[in-house]
Amino acid sequence: MIDLFTEIMYMHCDMTILDSLVLGLVEGLTEYLPVSSTGHLIITQYLLGLGKSTALDAFEICIQGGAILAVLGLYFKRVSEMWAGVCGKNPAGLRMLANIIVGFLPAAIIGVLCAGLIKEYLFNAETVMLTWALGGVVILLYVRAREKQGKDFGGKALEELNWKGSLVVGFMQCIAMIPGTSRSLMTMLGGLCTGLSVAAAVEFSFLLGLITLGAATCHDAMKHGSAMVAELGWGPIIAGTFMAWLSAIIAVKWMVGYLNRHSLSIFGWYRIAAAIVMLLFVLNGMEVAY
Repeated sequence: MIDLFTEIMYMHCDMTILDSLVLGLVEGLTEYLPVSSTGHLIITQYLLGLGKSTALDAFEICIQGGAILAVLGLYFKRVSEMWAGVCGKNPAGLRMLANIIVGFLPAAIIGVLCAGLIKEYLFNAETVMLTWALGGVVILLYVRAREKQGKDFGGKALEELNWKGSLVVGFMQCIAMIPGTSRSLMTMLGGLCTGLSVAAAVEFSFLLGLITLGAATCHDAMKHGSAMVAELGWGPIIAGTFMAWLSAIIAVKWMVGYLNRHSLSIFGWYRIAAAIVMLLFVLNGMEVAY
């Protein structure tokens, strides 16, 4: 019985249940913040001394399911409205769902066409370091320009978003396929550029993430799920997903409250600092390639 418990609770590689909890924590805290979960997972993996494997790569994608469930719970009312729209009972909910699907299409198409090339040439520490820094500079420049124009947190409500605006956000999301860019950052900026308020841009980013991240999670689960379970075991997968769910709830609630009172600039400075940390790791000999 003890041997069975040990087999379930520990991965069949060099990663323990504690490692899976740490990775889940990092995933949940960073998935919806405009700081790039990919970059943070790369550093965390390096600090934990974990190697690379197809099963581990799939694990890092599949624990996104916890973060997805967190947003699904926090925005259940909005999701319910969209479901009511599908049932013909809520036209506004149906329009919202249509906007989300339109926003998802560019990533679905470009992702299929370019995923292999992106993984081959861009999944490395140097790319993350560069995109972290560039993203930080973009945030600071955007905040400065917005302040010069005298704009506050106001803007259009989410219900005012049309399919053209959704498409803009969708193409912005495609830029985030480059590791370290951050899907949340690009979709938020896309929403703000279409005239949405900060609150509306953040909410649309979260809702769009449900289908985008959900598709990626399902794809990897179906493609590598059996190998992942065989190599890692169910215990760590469940633990990592749970931790991602819990930490994502905390991160999303904090960010929504913070951005209702402050600008994005803190994330800009954070990204630049993270790029410097990554540079130090690279100089210390860290090599990351997928």
